[in-house]
Amino acid sequence: MIARRLFLTALMLGLSAPKALRSDEGAYIPPADRTRFVAFAQDTMHNDWRIAQVRNVERALRHYRNVRFVYSDAGGQVSRQILDIEGFAARGVDVLITSPLDATVMAPVVAAVHAAGIPVVLLSRRVNGDAFTCFVHASNRTIGRDAARFLSQRLGGRGRILVLQHIPTTTPAIERTEGFLEELANHPGLAVAAIRRADSLRSKAILAVEEVLAEGVPFDAIYAQSDGMASGARFALRRAGIDPASVPTVGVDYIAEARDAILAGEQAGSFLYPTFGAEGADLAVRLMRGETVPKEIVVDTRLITAAEAASIQPIF
Repeated sequence: MIARRLFLTALMLGLSAPKALRSDEGAYIPPADRTRFVAFAQDTMHNDWRIAQVRNVERALRHYRNVRFVYSDAGGQVSRQILDIEGFAARGVDVLITSPLDATVMAPVVAAVHAAGIPVVLLSRRVNGDAFTCFVHASNRTIGRDAARFLSQRLGGRGRILVLQHIPTTTPAIERTEGFLEELANHPGLAVAAIRRADSLRSKAILAVEEVLAEGVPFDAIYAQSDGMASGARFALRRAGIDPASVPTVGVDYIAEARDAILAGEQAGSFLYPTFGAEGADLAVRLMRGETVPKEIVVDTRLITAAEAASIQPIF
């Protein structure tokens, strides 16, 4: 907590915080006579996908000599992410990037920053309402529907599916769940065995699957709303003496770990879900140049299975 306070104090004073601010030789963004600041209020840096998201923004902005990039780690707490956003706004950053942990609770603070004239770019998650500058994402509802269709094919139209859910206050979790349940209604031979929250963390997914097994809840397949949870599920199945290859599992993200599992026959597939970091950095640059950007950008996604995993690179 003390380290975090020192970090925010340094930020407010315009000092360089170790491991947070970056400046490299490269192009200038006008006006070149002052340093431009881009801030990313991340919800957690304890998740590999979230870390990669921040690093991808940072890497893209290194090309601009007068741009400094700063990020914060809210540790998975909504209140801390709100405080981080308010701190960045008070500093007068040129562009705020964030991925809101709670679409409802965080809407007012994002709206206040936007109303103050600071462009707000939302990556992967949005807030309720339209008080932001741009939202970059993939269609999570489509992912949910396609996951249901895919597992229906793998199960021959009959079976019970365990759902490992991402943080339920975020728009991806809401839409991935709703889309899945909407499509499942078209497959009368399929049913949800249980929906267990695991927050895209391997450790929580392990506990969730172990609890389901201990309760004797039968399931024939797993819909994991992130590959991290799919990895945790495999670990729990092995520990229970169950071959992961016998339980068709589909995940989301398509990270290297998922590709290896797909090629080994231990995961049925994964939806390619980029971090949107490069897109976020590009939007920040365009906004600092005074350009008009679209309100919403939808990035394509696709299901990767064993037939193509060897030829498609994972997102990290």
